[in-house]
Amino acid sequence: MVDCLAIRHVAFEDAGLLAGLLASRGVTLRYAEAGIDPLDAVALLAPDLLVVLGGPIGVYEDDVYPFLRGELAALRARLDAGRPVLGVCLGAQLIAKALGATVGPGPRKEIGWSRVTLTEAGRGSVLKPLADVPVLHWHGDNADLPAGAVGLASTEACPHQAFAVGKHVLALQFHIEADPARIESWLIGHTVELGKAGIDPRDIRQQAAEHGAATAAAGRAVLSAWLDQVGIGQ
Repeated sequence: MVDCLAIRHVAFEDAGLLAGLLASRGVTLRYAEAGIDPLDAVALLAPDLLVVLGGPIGVYEDDVYPFLRGELAALRARLDAGRPVLGVCLGAQLIAKALGATVGPGPRKEIGWSRVTLTEAGRGSVLKPLADVPVLHWHGDNADLPAGAVGLASTEACPHQAFAVGKHVLALQFHIEADPARIESWLIGHTVELGKAGIDPRDIRQQAAEHGAATAAAGRAVLSAWLDQVGIGQ
């Protein structure tokens, strides 16, 4: 049985659209709750696929959230072993940090739907369906490009919106896994962050209505192509 372990840092930022794709391929999905479940090298090396999901904390806040140290060490073991890893938002930043890159606050928060600019490598990668499609951003931190990684996408405020390491690691700063039909849970869960950023939830809700269907279709295409690339559920 092919299995996927997803590390979840906050309940509503789950595998989203990826869950359905995995189910259609006969892949068993289970969650590890960060800060509660053990996240050691044994746990992270075992599954056929590891997905590291998003969350509202920074990878550099390990004094406040000590579990991050163990998660990073175990993630590094998984990366060193060359096993498939998908990272989303905080997950992408954790991958970058585990590979020795610097992660810190960006110049401003990016929250809402907007396009990314694909690099030449990005246009030839599994990300090519995103060339003209807005994606959901929800972050304030940026990561430098790790040594040995290939940059795939950027925005003005975030030069490294996506990167790959070989064919087995894909790190996405943005959210193509998020189900636009469930955006209300994000608006509720991130109400404090939205308020501090001066963003009206009604604007995000309207963007979801305008762009959600196209983003979901492109996101499924990207995720399906990457699962094919790493041989998960074929």
